[in-house]
Amino acid sequence: MILATLGDLVEDVIVRIDGPVNVASDTPARISRRRGGSAANVAVAAAELGHPARFLGQVGSDAIGSAMLAEMAVDGVDVAMVHRAGSTGMVVALVDQTGERSMLTDRRACIDLSDPDPTWLDGVDILHVPFYSLATGAAAATTTTVIGWAHARGIDVSIDVSSSAVMLDMGLVRVRRLLAELRPDVVLANRDEAITLDIDGPIGDAITIVKRGPDPAIVYSPTRDAVEVPGIAVADVDDTTGAGDAFAAGFLTHSSGWRSDPVAACASGHRCAAALLTRRAGR
Repeated sequence: MILATLGDLVEDVIVRIDGPVNVASDTPARISRRRGGSAANVAVAAAELGHPARFLGQVGSDAIGSAMLAEMAVDGVDVAMVHRAGSTGMVVALVDQTGERSMLTDRRACIDLSDPDPTWLDGVDILHVPFYSLATGAAAATTTTVIGWAHARGIDVSIDVSSSAVMLDMGLVRVRRLLAELRPDVVLANRDEAITLDIDGPIGDAITIVKRGPDPAIVYSPTRDAVEVPGIAVADVDDTTGAGDAFAAGFLTHSSGWRSDPVAACASGHRCAAALLTRRAGR
């Protein structure tokens, strides 16, 4: 069975700075480029774990879009259903000396995804959706439609609330109403997003995970008491971009199943995120 992710594939420009930005002057930085986008990251991480993965979204009909799709295919992700139009999106991630990142986002083609097809879900057992996909443009309506199809087919739905800024821009009342209407089976949030949404228990009937970096994550279940699951600290990390996506992949593809054992699945998520950060720290 397949983990499908619906959302963004963008080019990430990573800007690492070791101190304050010198406004109106020069600031030394280390700058690199790589494939990014939360949905794409989750699909690749799942494929690296040996789980069949499919990426759904719209990517620019340009050279960088073609190159990133080809790279994902080599990594084992099914990209046959991706739409191609417009120009590929870009995110500039400013990474400070602690490894924390702030994103400047230009999603471009990603928000124009339209004309969903029910065959996107053929063979799928879980659909993972970052909240960005529900925020704006034609992609928001497309994503809502596909989630409805998933429920109708008995496919589990996972939503990562993704961004405090996006939720605040939408309005928290609207965000909570949308989550109630979409009825996800899994909700993922980081510490800041949980504070923004006042998460202190499960959202609806969803197993709800609050990720807190190297600190213990919290597993909220509709049928069990909350459980803290220890994190895994990784030394000398200067870039945490994508760690939450790796966690999602590890959680959702856990061998014994996140529904039957969400605590073990959460530990699997920690291991997957730590593996990504360990590779980064060794560079």
